[in-house]
Amino acid sequence: MHTDNVQKGKKIVIIGAGHVGSHCALSLVYTGEADEIVLIDIDRAKAEGQAKDISDAAAGLGNAVKVYAGDYADAADADVMIMAAGRSRRPGETRLDMLDDSVRMIQDIIPGIKKSGFHGFFISISNPADVICEYIRRAVGFDRTRAFSTGTSLDTFRLYKYISQATGYSTQSIQGFCMGEHGDSHVPVYSRVTLNGKSFFELREERPDTIGKIDLEQMEKDIKWEGFAEVEGKGCTEFGIAAVASKLVKAIFHDQKLIWPVSVALEGEYGEENVAAGVPCVIGKNGVEEIVKVELTADEAERFHQSCGVIRSFLDRAAEVR
Repeated sequence: MHTDNVQKGKKIVIIGAGHVGSHCALSLVYTGEADEIVLIDIDRAKAEGQAKDISDAAAGLGNAVKVYAGDYADAADADVMIMAAGRSRRPGETRLDMLDDSVRMIQDIIPGIKKSGFHGFFISISNPADVICEYIRRAVGFDRTRAFSTGTSLDTFRLYKYISQATGYSTQSIQGFCMGEHGDSHVPVYSRVTLNGKSFFELREERPDTIGKIDLEQMEKDIKWEGFAEVEGKGCTEFGIAAVASKLVKAIFHDQKLIWPVSVALEGEYGEENVAAGVPCVIGKNGVEEIVKVELTADEAERFHQSCGVIRSFLDRAAEVR
């Protein structure tokens, strides 16, 4: 059989077969973005069970994707690695409260990544997202364009949801983003929110009795509380972040040049360095192809720098965890 024109399948390795990792795999099955999905977990039986269950769903959908449990050797020829390992956030905890446990877990994972010879795109979800991704990136030696965290992507989803609920307009008509930490210090950039070209601030001025009455501070609190509410109610978050992972994989595989906020190592952009934080980026076949510079208000810029300071302090702390 001639194989010269056979296209290589799209292979994704997911580290962590718990709530988040399994739903990332399921989301990729639903969207058809992968031909092969490998689940790696310290609990091999769990990874095998999840793989079989997800394969059942794929069969029902008529999707020929191959889903199975594997090990780090399977990452050698993978196109994308998704880091989803870690324990669930406990009620009352912030993502940063998870730092020490997460770093110790990651310290056990890093040697496997190094030994595997993986050279694809690395997308990290594990919390605290900004810190863990940058910790791994530095330890393994990944280029910043090929290793990034989902960052403020989920916060941005929630921003769309709350603006939609407050205005009545579809989330599909809303453009905007959050910046900084995926956590309590993230910054909703209201000054850059538009509804298909119409400035959110302009709408507030034009409709003072409706949209103008929206309490932006309360909306921000609601967005930040969303994760806590989900953890309090069900013990974890999983579906939203799985949708984010699929969105980013699709942007890479289809070279979409998608402008979207992810957490990437900053080297002077926005006046920050030696830190990774959520900023709008162009995502395409080469990973993070550009960091998009947008003008912020003085308050937004100040809060972004404060958020970067929080992340930087925890990166310093992570380096001391043993």
